[in-house]
Amino acid sequence: MLWLLVKVNLLQTWRRLLSVRQQSWLLTTVIAMFLAGYAALAFVLFYKGLKFAGSFPGLGHVLIERMMFLLFAFLFVLLLLSNMIVSYTSLFKNRETLFLLPLPVPIQTIFQWKFVESAILASWAFLFLVAPMVAAYGLTQQVPWHFYPATLLLILLAIVIPACGGAWCALLLARFLDRRSFQIGLLATAAMLIVVGAVWLKPVGVTDEELETRVLIVLDRLLGKTRFALFPFLPSYWVATGVQQWAEGALEDAAFYALVMASNALFFGTLALTLTGTAFYNAASVVQSRGSALGRWEWYQTWRKRRAVDARQHGPVDRLISVIPRLRPDKRALIVKDIRVFWRDTTQWGQTVVLFGLLAVYILNLRHFGAQLTSPFWSHVVSYLNLCACALNLATVTTRFVYPQFSLEGKRVWIVGMAPIGLPQVMITKFALTTVVSLCVTVGLMLLSGWMLKLEIEKLADLGLSAVVMTFTLNALAIGLGALYPNLKEDNPNRIVSGFGGTFCLVASFLYIVISIAILAASSPWGRGGRIDLSWVLGGRAVFLGLSCAVGLIPLRSGLRRLAKFEL
Repeated sequence: MLWLLVKVNLLQTWRRLLSVRQQSWLLTTVIAMFLAGYAALAFVLFYKGLKFAGSFPGLGHVLIERMMFLLFAFLFVLLLLSNMIVSYTSLFKNRETLFLLPLPVPIQTIFQWKFVESAILASWAFLFLVAPMVAAYGLTQQVPWHFYPATLLLILLAIVIPACGGAWCALLLARFLDRRSFQIGLLATAAMLIVVGAVWLKPVGVTDEELETRVLIVLDRLLGKTRFALFPFLPSYWVATGVQQWAEGALEDAAFYALVMASNALFFGTLALTLTGTAFYNAASVVQSRGSALGRWEWYQTWRKRRAVDARQHGPVDRLISVIPRLRPDKRALIVKDIRVFWRDTTQWGQTVVLFGLLAVYILNLRHFGAQLTSPFWSHVVSYLNLCACALNLATVTTRFVYPQFSLEGKRVWIVGMAPIGLPQVMITKFALTTVVSLCVTVGLMLLSGWMLKLEIEKLADLGLSAVVMTFTLNALAIGLGALYPNLKEDNPNRIVSGFGGTFCLVASFLYIVISIAILAASSPWGRGGRIDLSWVLGGRAVFLGLSCAVGLIPLRSGLRRLAKFEL
């Protein structure tokens, strides 16, 4: 049975790859060039960074070693979160799973296939990110040829452990999320981790006298906050140590850590593949039978009963949208529907919380970084790097959540298409909703980060306006490409985004951001030593606006024309 499921999905994947030939060769070439360019650029950046860190006499090896441990530790945590989210979607929110459950297929076999599928979907980006770093590290350390296959084997073994942990966390969430004690414990744990992280990451003050006289002691104090990555029972420690030992020629020690990784991967993998079917079935039964995760709270039951008294009573979303003046009832109903669908899908807003939680950590640490910017040059560079970080986060959000908006209508799109509002107006309404929400988040983050970096009002206003233009452009690009390359047969947003159109949207968004940041930074009046060339500044801003209009309006208008002639 398991081989039958694997064979069918491999056949479907192969046919999707063959169908790429029917797409535009220009788009395929652009995507291939982007992937190759990313790999080359990441390799160059990692290589130069490792060379720079290794150039410090007596300290380079320590810095590189600690950076490797930190990188693998954080990637391991992110991989665990990714596996948990993808596993929850594949196990409990996937139509294929719901189709397989009533069939005469063993429950353990269904879990085995979904476990393998989730591990692959959640881990391919990890491999794509780590490969340039490992290649650059091997080149700087002048390792033998067998270092690369051995490292690949270590990383593949390391993927199994977070895959098992993510699947089990997804099962726990699905099974006990409606329990009040579980919810209280989860919130208490999250609050405790936030407090511990804030205390642990508190910056260490260092005086100029200590920097001049006791460099080694100061360095040890600064690196003291990173010692958690050296905990010997972390799987990331086994991987990082194995990689470094193999690079240094200590093959016996490296083989020991490889065997430690293999034994743990085999142990936890065997448990997941042989003894988790019953737990999966119980969790799936609970998810499909319960109405809400808050159903056991008295205040929620009272609120539900109060709402049930009058069936025509509007909810909070309806009342919020009704405040908008001159909004037609059909568009209001569409907006309310999209908001409710997004809120009811736990995986959607769960990924949003994780994404913006990581961004919040970045924003909160800017206040420590901004105090060190005494040079106007570095202040100029960091301000535009901060704009680039906010824009890249926005591109991730628009590709992940905005691009599949039209495709998520699915086979029911004919209902909306035959309504008086029409598909073009549906697309315009979705574009307006996503743009307004994105503006509130992006501009707010941009202003908050600029304030923490202690930027001048003029520079902050210029960066804020640039963020507004980029928000309109990225949303228009995502909505337009989503209408040009719809996938109405799939209800999983992860698979919709992983298709050809979603990949092209991500590539185009990243290229637009890189080119725009380069234009804005080069034409900035604050980056030319205080000399303001008005024609140069206006010319750069005109090129940026022209590029934004082309990148945003062309896909948007093309999508509108396609929907006007869309055959249901």
